[in-house]
Amino acid sequence: MKLYKKEGNILQVLSFPTENAEKGDYLLVEDADAGKALIAQVIDVQFAAVPGVLEELLRTLPDGGQPIQGEDIDPMEIAPHITYIQDASLLICKIRATLENGALSPSSSWLPSRSQSTIKKLSIPNLLKLAKVDGNLPIILGGTKDSSLLTIDASAIDGTLNIITGKKGCGKSHLSKLLMASLIGYKATVVVFDLNGEYSSIGLTQDGKRNIYYDKIHALTPAQNFKVALDQLHLNVVMGILVHALHLPGTSAREFRRIWKQLKDRGDLTLSSLGEAIRNLNCNQHVRDALASRYHSLVNSGFFTDVAAEAALLEECLLKAKEQGGAIVINLRNISTIDRQIVVEYVLGKLVDSLQSWKLKAVFLFAEEAHLYLRETYWDDIVTRMRHFGIFTTFITNQPDTIRESIYRQADNIFLFNFTNEHDLDVVSRASRVDAETIRSIARDLPPHHCLTLGKVVHDFPIVTRVRALDLKTMGETRLFFKDIN
Repeated sequence: MKLYKKEGNILQVLSFPTENAEKGDYLLVEDADAGKALIAQVIDVQFAAVPGVLEELLRTLPDGGQPIQGEDIDPMEIAPHITYIQDASLLICKIRATLENGALSPSSSWLPSRSQSTIKKLSIPNLLKLAKVDGNLPIILGGTKDSSLLTIDASAIDGTLNIITGKKGCGKSHLSKLLMASLIGYKATVVVFDLNGEYSSIGLTQDGKRNIYYDKIHALTPAQNFKVALDQLHLNVVMGILVHALHLPGTSAREFRRIWKQLKDRGDLTLSSLGEAIRNLNCNQHVRDALASRYHSLVNSGFFTDVAAEAALLEECLLKAKEQGGAIVINLRNISTIDRQIVVEYVLGKLVDSLQSWKLKAVFLFAEEAHLYLRETYWDDIVTRMRHFGIFTTFITNQPDTIRESIYRQADNIFLFNFTNEHDLDVVSRASRVDAETIRSIARDLPPHHCLTLGKVVHDFPIVTRVRALDLKTMGETRLFFKDIN
């Protein structure tokens, strides 16, 4: 390989047929005299535009592609050399770092010697060693193209905002379960908003037997084994549900606050007494109607109860998870949109209360297709304010345009599966830790179950990984009609 051209942080390298380089590979451009080297990643492979090659190709296939009859005469024996030149390729590379005295810097301003530089492929293990991608809390994501394992540090997910995205059926949920199970193994507290009811079975192997996570998975289904007693609720949590999930106007919210405090002081805070107080409220008819409609929404959700024994407190599950590590799976399957928002508002409010009072140290929140139950104004709230409290979110979606651009700007890690749609690729490329050329070029060609890992976990060196298999009963596969028909 020979260095051909450098424009900004784009390096063009001439590669010959015997030198096999593909998209995603890393190259080490070393200048021994300068004592420096560039680390560059191949983002595209093209044919080298050599003058005269087109003319030579046209000469070999005259008459509409029919070869000339007879014997080719090549007295100078230059045909093999011409073929060699014709098959030469141009590697378009993105400079990732400069290596000097064993230390990496993100600078790309240094220009190596074109004549004296040597270029060779840099293996992923050597790259990870140079980038110091290791740690005491390893999470094995999967295998790389050179048959090595990509191992990240769980601490690189701690305190971060993560996005897992890709088109349907490429393995997003599988990766999220891998990360979730690994965090539980390190005694982390995980909360999952499970839209399709596929995370509850993580405590089982593929053949239905219990695994090491069985006692650490706490599945809560609203209105079934997950209910809340009114007298155990904090007023701020209830107001959050009414205002944000049920859109209660400000005037009505003030009246509800007053009613709640009166019932609380009397020790008579139940669903029936709350309904009676609203019916007997001496106020504007519109205010009374607004309160009554929201009250019936709370009752019809089946999520609230007057019987304390029926109430499965989220705090108890969080306490168990805090002591030994575990996941609280909020099963939102077969629940209406309004009821989902009520449950999510309650859970988020309860998490913030527990974190503010230091009952919890931190929580890893996994939100699958969050646009279906999180109001838009909550996105920034979770990422900024709740992040300071200790809620570290991972968004999982196959519709990247449903995530606000401000979220991409703040994302620390992105696990990108295959996308072929230009619009989807443009949306993801807005992330501050990635560049558009890498995403458009590499993500488009990713096979199923391969992801492009970007961000803090790989120290900003994008790496393609085949996500490893898990012996978990994932239940995330699409149900097929013709699967067992020969």
